[in-house]
Amino acid sequence: MPMADSNSSSHLSTISNYRTFRQAARERLLHEMLRSAKGGGSASDWKVLIMDEVTVKVMSYSCKMADITEEGISLVEDLNKRRQPLPALDAVYFIRPTRESVQKFRADMAGRSPLYKRAYVFFSSPVQKDLLQTIKGDMTLLPRIAALREMNLEFLTIDSQAFSTDSERALEQLFGEHSEGTRDFDACISTIACRLSTVFASLKELPVVRYRAARSALADAGSMTTARDLVPTKLAACLWDHLMKYKNTLRGFPTTETCELVIVDRSIDPIAPVIHEWTFDAMCHDLLNMEGNKYVYEITTSTGRAEKKEVLLEEHDPIWVELRHLHIADANLRLSEKMSQFGTKNKAAQIRLGSKDGHELSTRDMQKMVQALPQYREQLDKLSLHIDIATKLNDKIKENVLSDIGNLEQDFVFGDASSKELINILSTNQLCGRT
Repeated sequence: MPMADSNSSSHLSTISNYRTFRQAARERLLHEMLRSAKGGGSASDWKVLIMDEVTVKVMSYSCKMADITEEGISLVEDLNKRRQPLPALDAVYFIRPTRESVQKFRADMAGRSPLYKRAYVFFSSPVQKDLLQTIKGDMTLLPRIAALREMNLEFLTIDSQAFSTDSERALEQLFGEHSEGTRDFDACISTIACRLSTVFASLKELPVVRYRAARSALADAGSMTTARDLVPTKLAACLWDHLMKYKNTLRGFPTTETCELVIVDRSIDPIAPVIHEWTFDAMCHDLLNMEGNKYVYEITTSTGRAEKKEVLLEEHDPIWVELRHLHIADANLRLSEKMSQFGTKNKAAQIRLGSKDGHELSTRDMQKMVQALPQYREQLDKLSLHIDIATKLNDKIKENVLSDIGNLEQDFVFGDASSKELINILSTNQLCGRT
């Protein structure tokens, strides 16, 4: 076989085996964890799923409630809250391997009256040996453990092509004024490295780790190097330690490098913290007080009652996928076009409403159409959702004079504005807020 054909075949095989971050996380959570806990039980063998404040995010970003119910989970509980004993049911614990979590697990399952019949325990990252010995050394606990395993999955799948280590205070803990030499600094590096390593453990990839050297070392070998300068170096070293442990202990993990990882710090892009994003996605998260990707809005039912509705702005919604990376002005135009196209294409809707051919539909017309034509409800609901979002964003922009602030940010970036102008616009906005 010619070499070209062999490479083509290998390339096609790689494409067919490709999985997104969300697919990889979802498959591991549902199949490797929940399905393995089913064992040989019947379909009626329901279990309780217990998670902590981090693992519940990991699960919710990758799976829906329907997914985990299908795998035999009847109830989801919080490890940190008091729970009702269910001694007839088995429990699946998906928790971090912290001392506090292990203590709470032992309190649940040890002693004469455990909360659950048996426990399937899955840790989100590698567990320390002393904690493992504590579990194994508890003779009342050990017979009640049906499984004890490291899942090595502790990252949030933001969408199919992006993930997060959920380190909200990283900027403060790593680059803050008094961050150097603190316990928070070391803990933040360790947490990010550990969670980042679980991404590669889930994808079964061993990266070549490249990182940005300290700026002072690049500029002048004799200058002082601070902890902030060494963030990429420290993170790379900590991550590599985790990867080497996986290489030696994790079944199926590569023994040679399969990809590349580049670690940089904020100094390569100092503009980003100064200027706000004006894309549809970014403005939703900045202005609408969303919890993750969950958006809550009010709808009017066919009976005229106002009801609150929750939706997830994710990739199953084609309109969201189309709009999310557009500038807010372009998103407004695109929505306007979609409203017009809907009215033009759905001639039956126009006839039922008594409108003329080609008439541009208003928001009120759309509401009438929803009530009159149930067959268009799903399509119109999605369109109405994003019109509602865009309307709220535009109202916030006007209310807070954000266009002026956005222009000022750009002027700062290009060196066309002074601190006096910044103080002036902030003072004006404060006065407006008081009146």
